[in-house]
Amino acid sequence: MKEEEKEDTYQEFKDVVNMSPSELEEWLDTEESKSVGADSGDGEAVGHKSGRKIIDIKRTNKDQLTGSQYQHMQKVVGYVNRHLAQKPKSDIEDSKWRYSLMNWGHDPLKKDR
Repeated sequence: MKEEEKEDTYQEFKDVVNMSPSELEEWLDTEESKSVGADSGDGEAVGHKSGRKIIDIKRTNKDQLTGSQYQHMQKVVGYVNRHLAQKPKSDIEDSKWRYSLMNWGHDPLKKDR
């Protein structure tokens, strides 16, 4: 990945992930977090696993990020953007749609991005 692409990926990731590592950790410990998403094959949902990777990425100094972390950032950006486009018309506060996004580090109810 070229430096320019890394920088773009990093900025996009920062834009879509609006939960802090501690907020995300707290969320991932809830039953709501564990109640959504497709099983990754080992009993843990894909999004739940992603949330743990996001915490690691956010706690890593930018100059120490690995290629696989940049790849995961791209995956997160794509997922969040696709999922936001599928916003339900009903109340979202207690929706599986919101819970799934939160597993990926984005709380759609958070106003301050």
